[in-house]
Order: sequence, then structure tokens, then C-alpha cells
Amino acid sequence: MLDETLESLRAVALAAGDAGGYFPALYCRVTKRVMEDAAAGRFNDSERMGTFVRGFSARYLDARKGPAAAPACWRASFAMSADASLLVVQHLFLGINAHVNFDLPQTVVDLAEQTGDLTSIRSDFDGINAVLHDTYNDVIGDLDRVTRWTGKLAAMGGGHLFNFGLHTARDQAWRAAELLHASAPDARPTEVASLDRLVSVLAYLITRPTIPFRWIAGGARRLEVRDSARVTTALLGPLA
Repeated sequence: MLDETLESLRAVALAAGDAGGYFPALYCRVTKRVMEDAAAGRFNDSERMGTFVRGFSARYLDARKGPAAAPACWRASFAMSADASLLVVQHLFLGINAHVNFDLPQTVVDLAEQTGDLTSIRSDFDGINAVLHDTYNDVIGDLDRVTRWTGKLAAMGGGHLFNFGLHTARDQAWRAAELLHASAPDARPTEVASLDRLVSVLAYLITRPTIPFRWIAGGARRLEVRDSARVTTALLGPLA
């Protein structure tokens, strides 16, 4: 079942035909690493992590299969897939934004309701931070070959900032999960809708950076490979 999840993400990435393949390519590599760490016993509950991986990825795959009915934050991401003016990392951030800030809290709550306990999930939830750090180290070289600038930024400390930002987003996702878990069942749809609106605003901000970052992004984009299939293949790395 987990192998099917991995292959589904890979297939979506390769079939995209535009920048919509970037996020699932990166996500495929992260998922593979989580699966490997779970199999190696690096999480407290490997079976629960398998359930988490399936449930988490299903939210993205379902949104991708039915984009018209997808949450607004995912529609905002999908709508920008053909925008060649955005940096590769902007396309990645759009997917990360929707998946971490919107999908992740709901997946955690679903898992807590299945197991009857939210608190026990936290240690394995935090354990994924190490997976993300390791995956970043694996990906940055592949990414630099198609951007021609991310490697230099990473060497100047950009990687630390990225990992810090991602860990901060995951901490916020945990707090959102706690709020959703504590809310009454009839109030939860309203809470989810509010979260969707917030994450949609963040998507807009990702595509509209302020000056001077807008000028910097314009210059960086001129260094990047324009062939989306080549970028997707680079992000897939050994899974291509």
C-alpha cells in the first residue's frame, strides 16, 4: 500500500507537464525517506506512521484528482502551475504551504481520532523534522543543477533558514491540530474553512513577494532551467 502511495506521487509528478510536477516530485522523495525510517524502526510507532503517510498523501492526491472541488489553498497552488515567471522554489512553497499548513493539521487529527490519543503522536511528528533535514541535504544538489543559484544560497546559510521556516510551519500545524481536535464536531467545518482562507492568503503572498525580494526573484529566475520536465526529473532524483 505504501509502495502504491509512492508510485502515485511519482506518476503525478511525471505526468504534470508543467511546474505542477515540482511539489509531488519533492514530496515523493520525502515520503520515501519517511517509509525507510519507519521500516528501520526510527519512529516510536512504525505502523501508525504508515497510516499517517497514507492519510497525508491522500489529501494531496485527492485534491490533484479533483482540482475543481479542492480546498481553495490547493486551487491557488494549482492555478499557478503554468506560470513560468515564478521561481522553482515558489512553486515548491505553494505546495508545501497547502500541504503543511492545511492538510497536515487535519491528518494529525484524523490519526488522533483513530488511535484515541493526540499527545502520543507528537514525538513521531517531531521526528519527521529530521527526515526533512536529511531530504533537504539530498535534494539541494539536484535542485541547484536546474536553478543555478540555490546551492550558493544554501552555502550562505539559506538551508538553515529553510529548515527553520519549515519546522516553524510544522509547529504551527501542530497548534492548529490541537485546536481542531479540541473543537466540537459541528464547529470543525467552520474551523477548517477559516484555516483554508488563511492558507490561501499565504499562497498569494508566496506569488507576490515584496520589494526588494521581487527584484531578486526576477534576476534569479533568469538563471533557472525553463524545461519543467527537466526540473521535475531533477527533483525526483533517484526516483526518476
